[in-house]
Order: sequence, then C-alpha cells, then structure tokens
Amino acid sequence: MSMATDGDAAAAMPTDPDLGRPAFLELFFDLVYVFALVTLATMLAKDLTWTGLAEVLVLLLAFTMIWALTVWTADTIDLTRPSGQGHLISVAAASLLLAAAAADAYGDRALLFAVTFLAIPLSTTAYYAVFVARGRSVPRSTIRIQTWKAVAGVGWIAGALVGGSGQLPIWALAIVVEYVAAVFGWPLPRIGRSRPRDWRLVDARVAERYRQFVIIALGVSIFVTGTTFSRSEYTLERVWALLVVFSTVVLMWRIYIYRAGELLTDAIARSTDPALLTQSAAVTHLIMVAGIAGAAVTSHLVVGRPLGETPPSWAAVILGGPALYLLGRGVLDFTVFGRISRSRLAGVVLLACLAPVAPLLPPVMVALLAMVVLALIAVANLVSTRRHARTPAPPMLG
Repeated sequence: MSMATDGDAAAAMPTDPDLGRPAFLELFFDLVYVFALVTLATMLAKDLTWTGLAEVLVLLLAFTMIWALTVWTADTIDLTRPSGQGHLISVAAASLLLAAAAADAYGDRALLFAVTFLAIPLSTTAYYAVFVARGRSVPRSTIRIQTWKAVAGVGWIAGALVGGSGQLPIWALAIVVEYVAAVFGWPLPRIGRSRPRDWRLVDARVAERYRQFVIIALGVSIFVTGTTFSRSEYTLERVWALLVVFSTVVLMWRIYIYRAGELLTDAIARSTDPALLTQSAAVTHLIMVAGIAGAAVTSHLVVGRPLGETPPSWAAVILGGPALYLLGRGVLDFTVFGRISRSRLAGVVLLACLAPVAPLLPPVMVALLAMVVLALIAVANLVSTRRHARTPAPPMLG
C-alpha cells in the first residue's frame, strides 16, 4: 500500500468537511474483514495445534497489514470522488478474494492468496500514479513501501510454490519482513526511511477506525457464538455456554471503551508526537483483536461442547484469549494515560493461576472463570473511575 506523502499529500487531501469522521464507504469496507476473521477463527477451531495457531497468526497479520494501511491511505484519498470510491471498492473486492482463499491458503489456493495479497498494494500504487501524481515524480514513500513489498513478495510467492511443510516457515519469514520494515519506516539507501509525521493521519478519524476494528472483532465473536449454537442440539448446557461466552464479549467491550477507548482521540491530540502515537496505537489494537479472535474460537469450542474434559489446547485458548486481550488493553492504558493499570496485570496473573486446574474442569466452567476475572476488572475500573477522574496523559514521545 502506498502513500502520497513527502510533499504530495496535499494534492490528495480530501475536501470533505467531515474529514474527522470515517466515511460510510470505509464501514462498508470493514464488512469484508468480518468474513476474514470468521474464517480465521473457524480455521483455528478446527486445527487447534501449534502449527494451526502459527498458520492462522500469519494470515491474521497479513489481513491486519492490509486493513491498517488502507485506513492510513484513506486520509489521502478523496472518497467523495468516483475514482477514490472505485479504488476503495476494488481493494474491498480483492480483500474479499483474499478472505475467500484463506481457508485453503495452505493448500490448493496458496498461490491465489499470495498473488492477491501482493496485488492490493500494487493497485494502490497504480491509483496514485494515475489519479494523484498526474505526471509528477513518484513519492518517496511509494518507492520505500513497494521496494520492501517486492522483497517480502519473493517469500510469499516462493512459499506458495514450495507448499507442504516448507510453506509456513517461508510465509512466516515474509510477514516478519513486512512488519519489521514497517516498524523501521521501510528504510532504503539514499532516500532514508518514512517517519510517522510523513503520514497525514487525522486524529479523530483514525482513532475511530481503530475502535471500529475492535467492534468488528467483537462482532465476529458474537456471530460465531450464534452460528455454533444454532447448528448444535439445544440443551441447557449449551444455553448456559451461550450466556457465558456472550457475557465475555460484552465485558471485553466494556473494558475497552471504559475509559482509554473513549479518550484515545484526545490522547493523540495531546501527544508530543501525535503521528507516532497513532501508529503505536495500531499495535495495541492488533494485540487486542488477536485476543478477541481467541474469544471467537472459545465460542466455537465451548458452545459446541460445553461439558467433558478440557484439553490443554482448549484451556490455552479459553484463558489465553482474555489474557492476550488484557495485555493489549494494558498497553492502550499506557498510550492514553502514560501508565499501565494494575487491574490489567492482576487479571493476567489470575488467568495464569487458573491454567493448572483448567484441565480438571469442563470447558464451560473454565470459560465461566475467565469471564469472572473480566467481570472483576470491569468492576474495578468502574470503582476507580468514580473515585478518580481520568484525563488523557500520553507518554512523552520524540
């Protein structure tokens, strides 16, 4: 995905007076990622092994990279014009093809997945060349990103062609290259690297897009819960499991929004380096979404079979999903308030303490205990906020 920065951002600057709010078309774009996350959750539920986890993680990181860069580039695309709308719709269509291929990405559709993943940023480069640059020199940001995309692309194509047991490590290396390059600003000799201030990020709009990404993940958990319940035999145990996993999703939403999620926009505005804080917030939301995806897998497992033994792999997902979520949420606290809430750390410790006894309990009971931990944290947040008003105090950056 390319950016019209280094002097060219102004040429692509949208004129919409509601720039601080996401466009309706962006919300439409997100619908594709509902399907993608449902597919990944289903894949992991069917192959709950270390290999299955690694495969899904690589695909999740690939989808997240496309989503995040699309969010950032939307700040330099005029979505009120047919060309901008057409481009975003084309990215959505390609993302849908990517999501459809994901279920068999480590099989017969490996090459289709790899080619589609690489074609999306190329289409954005073509859009800027035709509709934005208009004969001017190619922005340095485009050169940086596309060069590193080409390097990683060798791994994506090679992994798809190799297939078998060699595909996963090659793709894992490719996605590591993608993220390491992004963290360091896609550095290149002579032209240097991209810096956070080079990205024309609108505080309110991007913060709202991050919140929507969390809502997407929570919606996926609800979808998986309802779908699994509707396809299973109706029993009292499954009704109880349905209530437990749904309550877990509700608590995740509550813990997110109260209050760091609400104050993220203000924190970015008050930061000494808003662009850097905006990009850092993307990492925290990725961690939280990964945890929520674990909750979606939990829904599939626990509602499908609430009673019986809890295999270690099931316990790892049921307890690990909330723990990962709390870790990401703790980092978000640091992003907004400059400190990490002790309740987040206490929650992770409590979930870890439950791990030894989890195999002795039925899945629904393990899920219930995890839900109780989240409920305690939600109550602690409510009590703390009523006693002490929370105002954004982001860490000093730059």
